[in-house]
Amino acid sequence: MRTRSIVIVVILTLAAGAVGGYYAAGRLPLDTLLSKVPSRQTPSAQPSAPRQPPPVAVEAIEVVYRPLARRLSAVGSLVAEESVMVRPEISGRIVEIGFTEGQHVKRGQLLFRLDDEVLRAELQQAQANLALAQTKYKRAEELQRRGFLSQQARDEARNDLQVQQANVALARARLEKASILAPFDGEIGLRYVSVGDYVSSGQDLVTLQATNRLKADFRIPEVYLGQIHVGQKLEVGVDAMPGRVWTGTVTAISPLVDVAGRSLVMRAVIDNNDDLLRPGLFARVNVLLNESDALMVPETALAPRGNQQYVLRVENDRVREVAVQIGQRSHGMVEIVAGLQPGDKVITAGLQKVSDGTRVAVTLVPSS
Repeated sequence: MRTRSIVIVVILTLAAGAVGGYYAAGRLPLDTLLSKVPSRQTPSAQPSAPRQPPPVAVEAIEVVYRPLARRLSAVGSLVAEESVMVRPEISGRIVEIGFTEGQHVKRGQLLFRLDDEVLRAELQQAQANLALAQTKYKRAEELQRRGFLSQQARDEARNDLQVQQANVALARARLEKASILAPFDGEIGLRYVSVGDYVSSGQDLVTLQATNRLKADFRIPEVYLGQIHVGQKLEVGVDAMPGRVWTGTVTAISPLVDVAGRSLVMRAVIDNNDDLLRPGLFARVNVLLNESDALMVPETALAPRGNQQYVLRVENDRVREVAVQIGQRSHGMVEIVAGLQPGDKVITAGLQKVSDGTRVAVTLVPSS
């Protein structure tokens, strides 16, 4: 057993010496050999560089000049072109109503008839007195021509004839007032009386509105006095029918400036042939001042933050956030007053997926 241990020690000693001599002779440095031995604690390869994310697909539009109609916005109310409260001129009992509430009536159509029996009798009496006066006057003329009647008597007969003619005209006028007629074409309202009611002179009976054309009364600041004139075109919308627009023309401008609000009252006429509008509706008015070219972008390109508006401009396939100053809006487009130049490309779709500095792949949408 001891002899075996001695042999192993001798063999290991000889092996170590041989290896040491080999390295000492310069055949292979030890540190070089060790460097070639793979280590279990260190990775066999260096880590690769991080990969860049792919560009984000977005849509963009080129900023160009477009014609823009300059508008002045105001609010007002619609008024019937003609409007009247129908009232009787004489007192009497209503015996006939010639319309249905809400009906369209024509000028001269019977609305109410008052009891006219007494008035007709008064007219017949006046006509009879007139006939007698005419006979007396003819006889007086004949007698005066023959010399049997004085000039004064003939003049008195003529005067009595004229009085009776006036009495007939008065009785006929009072009889006509018993029939209350529509003063113009329009839409009748809700009546306040019924057949059999006794009405007094000046009592409210029913409203009549001419609605085929309406007037829009509105106010504008006095600073726009030099930009408005009679005949100017405008557009009117109402909250009751969103999306609908009616066109009109300015017909009058108040000569007086309201000192309380420093504003001018204007009136325009609007065609209402489709009979959709009603007097009294709240109106939103856009007065067309002039037309000029302006840099325009879609409203979808705006990225508001606080009180400031931003757009995302594409520069060398990178996104750059740009603060802009906006002006007037029109049909889904917005005017850019400052911050952009013609030819700039701004993102219109995909704003939520990018931020300042993001690399993008742009699909250019043609300007409409």
